[in-house]
Amino acid sequence: MLAYANPRRFLRLARALTPWFLGAGVALTVVGLFLALFVAPPDYQQGDAARIMYVHVPAAWMALFVYACMAISSAVAFIWKHPLADIAAKASAPIGCVFTALALITGMLWGQPMWGAWWVWDARLTSVLILFFLYLGYIVLWGAIEEPTRAARAARILALVGAINIPIIHFSVEWWNTLHQGATVFRTDGPAISASMLAPLLVMAVAYNVLYVALLLIRMRMEVSQRRLRTIRLGLETAPA
Repeated sequence: MLAYANPRRFLRLARALTPWFLGAGVALTVVGLFLALFVAPPDYQQGDAARIMYVHVPAAWMALFVYACMAISSAVAFIWKHPLADIAAKASAPIGCVFTALALITGMLWGQPMWGAWWVWDARLTSVLILFFLYLGYIVLWGAIEEPTRAARAARILALVGAINIPIIHFSVEWWNTLHQGATVFRTDGPAISASMLAPLLVMAVAYNVLYVALLLIRMRMEVSQRRLRTIRLGLETAPA
């Protein structure tokens, strides 16, 4: 990790890897959607309405995963002062925010025919909504503080404090009586879903992860370049006439 603390070295590696991750992510998404829409059988209770889970469930997983990455990056920035850690956390926030919004929107589209309501204030949905606001707060915080060092420090604290919500979301269906169904894939006794439905779900999950890496590299490259331009600009402004 420390070997790529040098921005030039990171930019060189990211520039080479981005097209591969982006291409693989798009290809996996196309394959996953084809399997979900045309190969996977309809659910025996919910029928074709359950096909939305192939978009919803991986998006919900990514909402948690990306925020966990932000919290880990913030901890790395606090402890080891890695120069790219804050950049990785900052670059992840908009991506995670989109995944969370996608999870909420598809969840409402799925919930309406299943529960008869677009939204219910149960523990899982409410805690994911809080996660969405944490993402928004993190993004706004970076933009609200002009001094980069102070902005980074405040954003780290928010990311680490907000990480408390991750186990709450994960265990909410076990701790409280909710309408949301429990875990069906990551279970100690094995997945409670047929292989024909599990395969496209996992393909979409991998696709989302690969796309996240591609978008993260793109956003990190942009942030590193912007910081270098800012440094050059400040140097020119402070240089003697």
